[in-house]
Amino acid sequence: MEADGDGAATGAPADVPTDVPTDVPTDVPTDGDVPDEAARAAVRVQLLERAPEAVRAKVAELASVAVGHMPVTDLPPPVRAVSRFAPSKRARAGAGPLLTALGSVEGFAASVVGWWTEEQPARWRPEVHDPVHAAAVAVLEGRDEGSILVRDLGERADAARARSERDAAVAKVEKLEGEVRRLTADREQARAAVEATAEENRDEIAKLRARLREQGTRVRRAEDEAAELRAARDAGEGGLRAEMAELRRERDRAREAAAHAEERARRAADELAGVRRASVEARRADDARLALLVDTVAGAAEGLRRELGLRPGDTGTRPAELVGAGSGAAPKARVTDPAALDRLLALPEVHLMVDGYNVTKTGWPELSLAAQRERLVAAVQPLAARTGAETTLVFDGAGITGVPTHSVRGVRVLFSDAGVLADDLIRSLVGAEPEGRPLVVVTSDRAVVDSVRRSGAHPVPSSVLLGRLARI
Repeated sequence: MEADGDGAATGAPADVPTDVPTDVPTDVPTDGDVPDEAARAAVRVQLLERAPEAVRAKVAELASVAVGHMPVTDLPPPVRAVSRFAPSKRARAGAGPLLTALGSVEGFAASVVGWWTEEQPARWRPEVHDPVHAAAVAVLEGRDEGSILVRDLGERADAARARSERDAAVAKVEKLEGEVRRLTADREQARAAVEATAEENRDEIAKLRARLREQGTRVRRAEDEAAELRAARDAGEGGLRAEMAELRRERDRAREAAAHAEERARRAADELAGVRRASVEARRADDARLALLVDTVAGAAEGLRRELGLRPGDTGTRPAELVGAGSGAAPKARVTDPAALDRLLALPEVHLMVDGYNVTKTGWPELSLAAQRERLVAAVQPLAARTGAETTLVFDGAGITGVPTHSVRGVRVLFSDAGVLADDLIRSLVGAEPEGRPLVVVTSDRAVVDSVRRSGAHPVPSSVLLGRLARI
């Protein structure tokens, strides 16, 4: 081959080494003919750190090809995800994990080299010399001569980059020089045109200067007249400004008074609206209680007539006939069996309230709280449908992150607010009912039993309700 002017062999790329230098860097282990795997790993780490980007890309490409054919269980964990990439983007997208694993995971680089030498030996050692490929192979094998190849490729890449920058700078200088020549010619041409124009317009300029002097005189006279007029105007505007200031102050006071009046009117309107809302809500609540009480009294009277066998218009014994008979009011009987509960639920407009967890923890303590609630709702629904009683189940709301996802027709499910016990919610429900309406409260809590009994409700033990539900 013939050498060109720079000394590079003709037919080989200018940035690619055509031979392998024989000197070995002192910072790479060279003891022995065949270094052990630890020495190879140390050489490989140093080469990967100093390799130019072209060699690192080639190393990632060779590793990505091998990874695509190796068993996933033999791959390091960070590389397993890379093996699932498409072959066309595996080297580009997974270059980081592949290079990291080659330098840090013991045995991974040897596995890659082993696959290539066994499966693709011809591509691993091609007949046509490619310096980048040779350097990448030396890096993967951890050979000492890879340092020389990497250094030479880096130097040639730096030289090529420097030549490219030099050529770009030279081209930019030449372009700037041409621009300077063009601007110089334009400047000379413009200067000649200006001189020619100035010569032609000298007489016109003299005339314009005379006219400017004349106009200057007129302007000075006009300025003097304007100064006199301004003085007269300022003298007359003094009083006007004072009057305007007083009018502005009066306007501001009127605005403040109007704003105060509007604020008072708004507050009065808000208070009136609040009073109206409170009155409407109180009226609505009183009407609802009164209507429910009337229905309850009417139903109770009709049921009592049926139970006593009285005909319409039959008043029975008069109260005066019983005076001195020694009769007295007997205490209410305790509800101890499902039959007594059925008699209570047969009363007109009866309201059945159930202390949920008190019943479920008595009947199904082995279930979770959510399962207990679902089972109680499902069990009470047929009883509510059969008796027509208004039915409300009350549970503690502590620890509840969401209400049940479905409701059962005829059964109301309530949860107490955070920090409020279900017992207090039951007491509130009893207190909200009109006096005279039959109320049945199912609970075995002694404190709740005493409080609802004083309010006129019929307490029923949880075991009685469980016995009644068992018969459905």
